Amino acid sequence: MYKRELNFAPAKKESCFLWGPRQTGKSTLLKSLFPRAPYYDLLLTSEFERLNREPDLFREECLALRPSGGPVIIDEVQRLPSLLNEVQWLMVNHGTRFILSGSSARKLKRSGGNLLGGRALRFELFPLVSHEIPNFNLLRALNHGLLPRHYLSPDPGPLVQAYVGNYLKEEVYAEALVRNMPAFHRFLEAAAFSNGELVNFNNIAMDCGVSGPAAKDYFGILEDTLIGKFIYSYRRRPKRRVIQAPKFYFFDVGVVNHLLRRGEIRPKSEAFGKAFEHFIYQELTAHSHYSGLGYAVTTWRTASQLEVDFVLGEADIAIEVKGTDMAGGRHAKGLKAFSEEYKTKRRILVSLDPRPRKMGGVEVLPWKDFLVQLWSGNLIR
Repeated sequence: MYKRELNFAPAKKESCFLWGPRQTGKSTLLKSLFPRAPYYDLLLTSEFERLNREPDLFREECLALRPSGGPVIIDEVQRLPSLLNEVQWLMVNHGTRFILSGSSARKLKRSGGNLLGGRALRFELFPLVSHEIPNFNLLRALNHGLLPRHYLSPDPGPLVQAYVGNYLKEEVYAEALVRNMPAFHRFLEAAAFSNGELVNFNNIAMDCGVSGPAAKDYFGILEDTLIGKFIYSYRRRPKRRVIQAPKFYFFDVGVVNHLLRRGEIRPKSEAFGKAFEHFIYQELTAHSHYSGLGYAVTTWRTASQLEVDFVLGEADIAIEVKGTDMAGGRHAKGLKAFSEEYKTKRRILVSLDPRPRKMGGVEVLPWKDFLVQLWSGNLIR
């Protein structure tokens, strides 16, 4: 059991959705927080088929519950969109409170499913973050990924392989989100090669043998099923010519390792640098949500290839990530160029350096120091 950073306290008073990829720990979290709550698991074939045949049973069972003030939990709610009409009726007419957990809202949206018209709060659970793990091990995180079972496993390879195969089969194929699964599998590999890079939709479409619009739709599937996210270009009044293409990151570094067949990631290798940047991205996106600050995470690159990996908020903080133990001036060129265009509160170079130091106006922060500042609330407020 890990103590998760997600502030789920509002769920004790309001109905809510809890979204997150499979095996991030949604069910474990809900069962630990609400051990006595009525629990409907739609992954169970018997439960799914029973309520699919007669959705009225759900309403009748909820009406028979003794008033307790606690929630009714529905896990994998996207599998049965029609149940949400019953949920809304119970919320409006009887004040019943629900926690609706799932790994994808795409099926609900595409089927015209009821998303409760703003009556439910929205939360998202991510893979583990460093602050949740006692004696956190960076190399283990980069090699195993941060899904709880994978991080803890002495041999995560078979688990990740099964996860990628089964997850895609269940989430993509079983829900008929794509018709051409071989092309989608080729697309996944092409998207993995672009992980953390600016996305060229036409090149990826050619690599996997589909049209440009189909490639964009495939990326949309990855976003809607929470398998990955775009981060967009910082666009505020650029003086230099800025590349507008977005970057794309998968939700977990371990999944990318598997898709790219990276093998063991070792310090000072190219794979280490890419995985290290991906890990920092995961920490930032989780913190933005868990902290309640909701700050934007964007990127910045000029036509002359000057780059800042991550820009937080309205240029409040510019961050470059380098897997080196001796950061130098060449590593900070993008940060310096960005500061010439925009007023920033802090410019940070996250590295493997042993101690913090100042390099002109750039702060060189060892990754541990950076994460302490992030999760203690001293980085961005």
